Amino acid sequence: SAASSARPATPKPDIAPLAMGRLGRIARRVLAYALAFYVGAPITAALIFAVVPPPATPLMVARLLEGEGWSRDWVPLEAISPSLVAAVIAAEDNLFCAHRGFDWESMEDALSDIERGRRVRGASTISMQTAKNLFLWPDSSVLRKLLEPYPTLVLELLWSKRRIIEVYLNVAEWAPGVYGAAAAARHHFGKEPADLSRREAALLAVVLPNPLKFSAGKPSDYVRQRASVIMRRMSQLDGLLGCVIPS
Repeated sequence: SAASSARPATPKPDIAPLAMGRLGRIARRVLAYALAFYVGAPITAALIFAVVPPPATPLMVARLLEGEGWSRDWVPLEAISPSLVAAVIAAEDNLFCAHRGFDWESMEDALSDIERGRRVRGASTISMQTAKNLFLWPDSSVLRKLLEPYPTLVLELLWSKRRIIEVYLNVAEWAPGVYGAAAAARHHFGKEPADLSRREAALLAVVLPNPLKFSAGKPSDYVRQRASVIMRRMSQLDGLLGCVIPS
């Protein structure tokens, strides 16, 4: 009969597992490439930038795309006033010569502040800030902070402390569109970075955390008061900065 002679319908293959398997393979491949880039790019760049000035940073590019100007002139550390070196270390990372990239005590204090709901004090070292400036995007997201330790370790392993502070001082933002110590000294004080006084150096160090809000050349009362604090810290660090300032 027709019913007995009819063949059973061939079941259609379930393509969902096949598609999921293919997507899984693609995802694993993308993750592998991303991991290789994350591991290899900082090493390659650090080896190059150990001897060649970095041409730009992600922040510089972002500001340029926003329509901001760009003033920058790379100078060697020897052409920067030791007062500026001391002021920046006193303001940003007074254990710079002692640590290997991370100030663990400050990081513990910051975590304690978070747990107690207090205002969080900065725990980012100059090495961490240099790594962030060179290799990561300019924001304070959790992801960026999680990615920050590895390139920091790379810089600490491959560069001297003098190179780290030299690069930092040459790529840091000191005013809208003003990058590096040379451009900052000329913009704020009309002089070369080697000629900065202790007071001028302290004023510049104050504005580093927020150069879009504060001005070293036209300091507010807060900036002046903070500069006085930094100058006292500079005096306390005299003789303790041999890793960057020859005694």
